[in-house]
Amino acid sequence: MTEPKQRPPRLRLEPAQQTQLINIQRRSFLRAGLTIGAMSMLTGCNLESDDAVDKALWAMSRWNDRVQAWLFSGQRLAPTYDLAKVTNPFPFNAFYPEYNVPEVDLSTYRLGVSGRVRDKQPWTLENLRTLPQRTDITRLICVEGWSAIGQWGGVPLRTFLEHIGADTTAKFVGFKCADKYYSSLDMPTALHPQTLLALDFGQVALPPDYGYPLRVRVPTKLGFKNPKHIVELFVTNDYPGGYWEDQGYNWFSGS
Repeated sequence: MTEPKQRPPRLRLEPAQQTQLINIQRRSFLRAGLTIGAMSMLTGCNLESDDAVDKALWAMSRWNDRVQAWLFSGQRLAPTYDLAKVTNPFPFNAFYPEYNVPEVDLSTYRLGVSGRVRDKQPWTLENLRTLPQRTDITRLICVEGWSAIGQWGGVPLRTFLEHIGADTTAKFVGFKCADKYYSSLDMPTALHPQTLLALDFGQVALPPDYGYPLRVRVPTKLGFKNPKHIVELFVTNDYPGGYWEDQGYNWFSGS
């Protein structure tokens, strides 16, 4: 009998190393995320200090957010595909190696709900499956330059928000994850008909690599706006940021 493979030890950086890496990445992310219009606003500025450059880049990134939000249509659907187009195998992506996928106890799992909602009772997976479901075959586009087509099924986020009495005039829906990741969506994107609380990948419940037991699937956004291993959802008017967004990625990052 073949012995099961042992996961290698987790790789951890010291706090000083993490800060240095984040500072390097942040500048690159901000520059890469600027539109041509935003870059033209930056051209010719006499920005001598790193702090001044960072502030200017952050301002341009927020300008991008406003432009993208203005262009977003809550009814325009992302392209869908035939089952034959599904990418197999579908790639793994996260901010850690595959062997560090978090372990979630499905027997005790509950989705926490907080913020501007009427009903703050936690949800089991079984209860989530009692709500109307939707399945779409859509393309996930990663900021790293690759894309893949997958079949995702689950509860439309709009359906869930309406069921718990969420304030849909609020600005943001935020998500906390079992792997310490976090992200957030603007409310119009959260209410888009293709935005899902995904329970299934293909014909089966979400495998660990793809976000079990629950992930957010947003085909109108880049991949990092699709957080996995969701443990809490909250509705707020206070800007929640996100794991990569707080390091320089453009926050809206969608169409």
